[in-house]
Amino acid sequence: MKFLYALMLSLLVYQAHAEIEYRDFKQPEQEQAYQTLISELRCLVCQNQTIADSNADLAKDLRRQVYEMLQQGKSRQDIVDFMTDRYGDFVMYKPALKLKTMLLWLGPVLFLVIGLATVWVLRSKTAVIDEPLSKEQQAKLDSILDKGDDA
Repeated sequence: MKFLYALMLSLLVYQAHAEIEYRDFKQPEQEQAYQTLISELRCLVCQNQTIADSNADLAKDLRRQVYEMLQQGKSRQDIVDFMTDRYGDFVMYKPALKLKTMLLWLGPVLFLVIGLATVWVLRSKTAVIDEPLSKEQQAKLDSILDKGDDA
């Protein structure tokens, strides 16, 4: 029986395999630059995570590429330029404010304004009229309601 438990536990341990990335840096400044860069670059697969937080294969490749570029002596701006040239401004978790990225920055505000304007227009069109019905309108309404009861 103990053998069966040991066998079952060994099968479960195999599934609990975890991978840890270890990067060896020559200088602490390189490690700091690496940590900063991977927390500023967006995972293009997950899109709502940085490459530091993502386990997607593309994020792993981008982390490796950032590490290699830092080891080659590239500056932070060189790496950011390379990534934005290759993947576009969307690769930055907080893209720079320029004409091309204006929609990314102002889009949420624009959608909020459009939504509020739509609600305001719809509410103004469906406003309740407080005027009482005329006798003719009341008689017409009563006749329609009476016909509905007879049908």
